[in-house]
Amino acid sequence: MQTSSIACPTAGFFRRLAAWVYDILVVAALLMLAGGGMMALLAIAQALGMSIAPYQDISDFLTHHPIVNPLYTAYLACVIGGFYGYFWCKAGQTLGMRAWRLRLQNTDGSNIRPTQALIRMATACFGLGNLIVIFDINNRAFQDHFSECDMIVLPKPTKKK
Repeated sequence: MQTSSIACPTAGFFRRLAAWVYDILVVAALLMLAGGGMMALLAIAQALGMSIAPYQDISDFLTHHPIVNPLYTAYLACVIGGFYGYFWCKAGQTLGMRAWRLRLQNTDGSNIRPTQALIRMATACFGLGNLIVIFDINNRAFQDHFSECDMIVLPKPTKKK
């Protein structure tokens, strides 16, 4: 589904914020599943003989071990990045963006590339990059400028009679 950004307006701050809040709920659920999966794997490993001797339990092991903690944090960051990267590159929309009729695309209407998604994630500043939308004439966020893409508002679907 390619949509030209000429026919569609760029997304404003409050619409982006609403989609972001919706996506945060989805990401929280994914993080719970990813964390639960890791806890289950470590519980199985512990049952098979892996020792976490100085730690009280698996949770303490994940949060205080000097090597495992950064690896676990990187794993969770990859889950978040994978969620956004997949949806942005595959369809141009996360679940929250779909609910608010937003689409992330290149100026020619094509889906963004994985490198653009990585640049977008690196420059989003945990969502603070969207504050630029308030002051930008073209409603472009900090990450839109750096990743060379646009966040547009899709038209309402027409009802068939």
